[in-house]
Amino acid sequence: MRKLRVLVLLHPTLLPPEDRSAATEKEAFEWKTEYDVITTLRKLGHEVRPLGVWDELLPIREAVTGWKPHIVFNLLEEFLGLTEFDQHVVSYLELLQAHYTGCRPRGLILARDKALSKKIVHYHRIRVPRFAVFPRGRRVRAPRELTFPLIVKSLSEEASHGIAQASVVDTPARLAERVEFIHRSIGTDAIAEQFIEGRELYACVLGNRRLQVLPIWELVFEKLAAGDAPIATARVKHNPDYQLRHGIFQQPAEGLPPGAAEAIARTSKRIYRILGLDGYARIDYRLDGEGEAYFLEANPNPEIAKSEEFASAAEAAGISYPELLQRIVGLGLNRSR
Repeated sequence: MRKLRVLVLLHPTLLPPEDRSAATEKEAFEWKTEYDVITTLRKLGHEVRPLGVWDELLPIREAVTGWKPHIVFNLLEEFLGLTEFDQHVVSYLELLQAHYTGCRPRGLILARDKALSKKIVHYHRIRVPRFAVFPRGRRVRAPRELTFPLIVKSLSEEASHGIAQASVVDTPARLAERVEFIHRSIGTDAIAEQFIEGRELYACVLGNRRLQVLPIWELVFEKLAAGDAPIATARVKHNPDYQLRHGIFQQPAEGLPPGAAEAIARTSKRIYRILGLDGYARIDYRLDGEGEAYFLEANPNPEIAKSEEFASAAEAAGISYPELLQRIVGLGLNRSR
């Protein structure tokens, strides 16, 4: 295996320490992805140089032109504290003619806007929940074509940011209250979509032109509190204590209707290509009681910590974690500029 110089771009606060044993469990959870990627690449024999990036592009240019890495492993999810700026960093890497992992700018832009991605996918006759967008600074009115319950989210934020049990609303008053919360607390436009009662499924896709869909994964809720909806809230995604307390975990989707897994895999490949995704991405669905899958959103460059859905699904497909990272690097190197 060829030994490479790998520049890892990450948020400055997520630079893991050399000695993980000195960190608390909560601290280690914050930078688990960065730690897993850096340590695994080093164990593979690559020369790895982490670079914390906040609001300056010059350090990237100096590292790329001075150190001349074979590839940039992109773990950035924001720039200047804004998640919608992540595509600009990738565009800058393209201007520098640097190889990098993950998705190109076009796919990041299309997938970032949940309404736009739904419109594009729906145009191609793929099932999506009915939805409406509520821009900041405008009065909130419940559209007639939407029936309650609805789930309210940020239009552009990822990682379940701003999603809680209060996000599922059943009256116009609660809709207005939650939309205003998104506007005020998250600082983005809001989207309200039909809440699909059912199962939360993930299809992880790996590849540029030739695509592989890993085994369909599911977010399971074993001890859901009475009245709570089975949704991926911020606490469900990022609070290990909450996950343990409520029996929340991810596993291969079991007992799917006949043909559902194959249909989701085919649809996921279509969505991946329609939205211009490459590298690796996760496609999220809700499966209703009739066995119909509804596309929720696409997540380019999703979490790839050892314990998260993508790596777990890869392992179920016979792809070890080191092999997964090596394949992601290879996809970045082999992609035409």
